[in-house]
Formats: sequence, structure tokens, C-alpha cells
Amino acid sequence: MVDFSLWDILRNLLLAARWTVLLSLVAFIGGGLVGGALLIARIAKVPGAARGVALYVQLFQGTPLLMQLFLAYFGLALLGLDVPAWAAAGVALTLYSSAYLTEIWRGCVDAVPKGQWEAADSLALNLREKLQHVIGPQALRIAVPPTVGFAVQVIKGTALASVLGFIELTKAGTMISNATFRPFTVYACVALLYFLQCFPVSAWAHRLERRMLTQGR
Repeated sequence: MVDFSLWDILRNLLLAARWTVLLSLVAFIGGGLVGGALLIARIAKVPGAARGVALYVQLFQGTPLLMQLFLAYFGLALLGLDVPAWAAAGVALTLYSSAYLTEIWRGCVDAVPKGQWEAADSLALNLREKLQHVIGPQALRIAVPPTVGFAVQVIKGTALASVLGFIELTKAGTMISNATFRPFTVYACVALLYFLQCFPVSAWAHRLERRMLTQGR
């Protein structure tokens, strides 16, 4: 048993929390870029896009994230790619996030009244102009709460990357708990650090939502 003070536990967990934040950013930004591209392909009515995107979404929403992490890690290895655990986790979480984000944003775009699309058509706007000036701003107000809510889920979902041996917050907590035999203290600190990451994101979303509603009046 290693004699760790509370500060030693927190200090080591904070070092690991940096990787949780980084992995969350990779997953959310990468997922947003891929999800946005899939959404545009669907809106633009690219041949076969609607069916292909629907299948993509069903695949990633219908399988556990844990299995997706394993498939990414061992699948890339089968292709002869020697990738570190964090890269495999980043790929899996990016694909997982993109499937959810494209579906969230599709619902937000569909929530914009049909008359707005017809008004944009009457002005002879192309797709980019419709999304930029008419549909996008309205869909954005609807999209903020579910998008940020999903961002919180992504932060918590990074804990599963520990099964690949990637030392993020949860994995570090397990290692410290095994070394100190103080599981309650260690995991209470882990929970606190997750809360401190998620709460500001949720609070920011609420402020942004209120601001957009005020501007839209």
C-alpha cells in the first residue's frame, strides 16, 4: 500500500484529467465536422446519402460504445496500423459522436417551419445561402441545448477509453485506488473532477440559450 495524501491523489488525478479534456475535444470537434458533413450531404439530397447516413446512424447508435472502442483498437491493428490507445479511442469516439450529432442537427433543421424553406426558394437562394441566412440561424437556437447536452455525455463517455489501457481520469482513479486501498476517497475525487468538467459546459449552454431566445424576440 502506497501512502498518498489527499493532495497527492488530487494532483495525480488532475494530471490524468488533462487527457480526458483532450479526448473529449477531439471526439466532439471531430464528430461535429463529420456529423456536419453528413447532414449537408443529406440536406443536399446527394444520391444515396439519406439511406447511407441513416444506416451509419443506426450502426453507431445501435451498438455499445465499448464494442466500438474495441473494434477501432483491434481493427486498426488488423490493418497493420500500430496506433496508440488514445488514437484508437479518438477515432471511435469521433465516429460515435458524429452519428449522434448529425441526427440531433437533422431534427433541429426539420423543426424549422417548411414555410421558411419555401421563402428561401422564392428568393432563389442556393443551399449554402439558405443554411447561412435563413435555416441555419433558426436551427441553431433549437440545436444548442441538445448539442451541449450531448457534449456532456461525450465527456463522461471518455471513461470507457480506460479499457484500452489509455490513462485518462477513470483509469488513473483505478490505478491510484489499487495502490492506496482508498477506493471511496479516490472515486469521490474522480466524480468531483467529472462534475467540474461537465457543470460549466451545462451552465454555459443555459446562458447561451437564454441569450439566443432574447435576441430572437
